[in-house]
Amino acid sequence: MPVLGGRLALVRREKAAAQLTGDGLWDRIRTEAEDALAGAPMLAPLFLDSIINQSSFETALFHRIAARLKNDVVSQPLIVDTFNQAAADDTALAAALRADIAAVLDRDPACDRLIEPFLYFKGFHAIQTHRLAHWLWINGARDFALYLQSRSSEVFQTDIHPAATIGQGVFLDHATGLVVGETAVIEDDVSLLQDVTLGGTGKNTTDRHPKVRKGTIIGAGAKILGNIEIGAYTRVAAGSVVLRPTEPYSTVAGIPAKVVKVDEAGRQAAQQLDQVLSDLAYNSFNYSI
Repeated sequence: MPVLGGRLALVRREKAAAQLTGDGLWDRIRTEAEDALAGAPMLAPLFLDSIINQSSFETALFHRIAARLKNDVVSQPLIVDTFNQAAADDTALAAALRADIAAVLDRDPACDRLIEPFLYFKGFHAIQTHRLAHWLWINGARDFALYLQSRSSEVFQTDIHPAATIGQGVFLDHATGLVVGETAVIEDDVSLLQDVTLGGTGKNTTDRHPKVRKGTIIGAGAKILGNIEIGAYTRVAAGSVVLRPTEPYSTVAGIPAKVVKVDEAGRQAAQQLDQVLSDLAYNSFNYSI
């Protein structure tokens, strides 16, 4: 029964992810919020203010994130207005928001409703806050960008430099303790677990942080240091310290990390979220992602 239940949940998530285009995404979120309201009327202000009384996915999401970030220095309306400016200036922002929330639904086995990342998941909110901070940074609003970075660190327990480049369909699971340096690059469809560091190796002020290519999964507590390339669809095992570049489709583990396997092209590491390297044989233990 547990296996069957897991398969049914996977089918539900896959079907839901396939519907996340255009207004279908917003319609689904509203329906889920209405169902949730019926089951938890004590949370009516949250469901009504964040979703049901909002006009669109973007408007609602900007409102929700701003509600979490606001304080005595920066108001909720100011954050919402700034999000709207960014969305009007960068048409790719809306696609990134949708790709990110679809990634959560597709890859997180504990999530089978869109309202969960939309309302609650700090990893999803941290990435969207970074998208706004990055837009501010590249448009010359350095102090506002740094303020949002600082505020996001307080609220979501992540520290992502506003200059870092992050692609679409990125899944940040649990989020706590993530550090992403100034010149780091995270490409599309990457999955990162908690306590991951994409760091530098000293006081060099030039390009000094990792470049994580498409479809990579980085396990909990892994540290990747220096201006090195993590090849597409790499698996980095939990707790590893990566100091050298990796080839595409490789699996690395250990301190310092070593290549323990190279797969044939085609494996979707991040999407599969394979967190136990059970396909590798060891005398005494398995590495885990």
